[in-house]
Amino acid sequence: MSRTQFRAMLDTMVDPDAVILTTEAAGLVAEARQVALRWGLAWLEPGSAPPPPLHLRLADDGLSLWDTHPRAPGPLRVEFVVGAMGHRRRMGMGRRQPLARALGFKSGFQPKVVDATAGLGRDAFFLASIGARVTLLERHPVVAALLEDGLRRALLHPDTHPAAQRLTLRPGDAKTLLGQWPPAERPHAVYLDPMHPPRTKSALVKKEMRLLRTLVGDDGDSADLLAPALELATDRVVVKRPAGAAPFADRPPSFAIVEQTVRFDVYRP
Repeated sequence: MSRTQFRAMLDTMVDPDAVILTTEAAGLVAEARQVALRWGLAWLEPGSAPPPPLHLRLADDGLSLWDTHPRAPGPLRVEFVVGAMGHRRRMGMGRRQPLARALGFKSGFQPKVVDATAGLGRDAFFLASIGARVTLLERHPVVAALLEDGLRRALLHPDTHPAAQRLTLRPGDAKTLLGQWPPAERPHAVYLDPMHPPRTKSALVKKEMRLLRTLVGDDGDSADLLAPALELATDRVVVKRPAGAAPFADRPPSFAIVEQTVRFDVYRP
């Protein structure tokens, strides 16, 4: 996708002047400029003016999204080496997990999966860590830039390098990409994890998801992905839903794997 197309896509999701890229490290100015150019983002020369409240910042530890409004959550970054993903990896959570079972993981079988709503990439990385080859689709250029940075750092770390090698990022609109997929490369499964409906004040979503929602909106057109996903997948489409939510796109699944707070609906083509 061209820079012009990315910019047009950004215009439909968030004010293009609301998210710019900058850095506070003099040694990273050239790299930060290249990142801004690659993703069609506005660039703020360090020291020329204070960055707006919502902005991307490149530092020695990678790329992160900042919101400096009062009471805003802390910086958001894609992180596979440490933190929650590092803990999940060290705990050895594998093919008996609900998502793995929903996607049809079996002993000796390494499926090809398309994660059509990649977001922060955590489920995709989990799948890659247990052997799947996963293609991540992400239409928002800011989120895609964060994903690319997280994958780059994961490739550099010996603990995460094997899984990161099994991940491929394809930026662009998922509905379009699914419809243009090469027939010879059809995946075993397509995974959809649309933005869940906002929770009430008594059960606020995690702060990082609030910031992500601020950036990309409510994902209101995600139901349009089910039909092209079913056309593409050779075996199944899996949709992640809140446990008590209605069926995705008002279409009952073939079967479901239900946990306490989440449900994986499985659709067979």
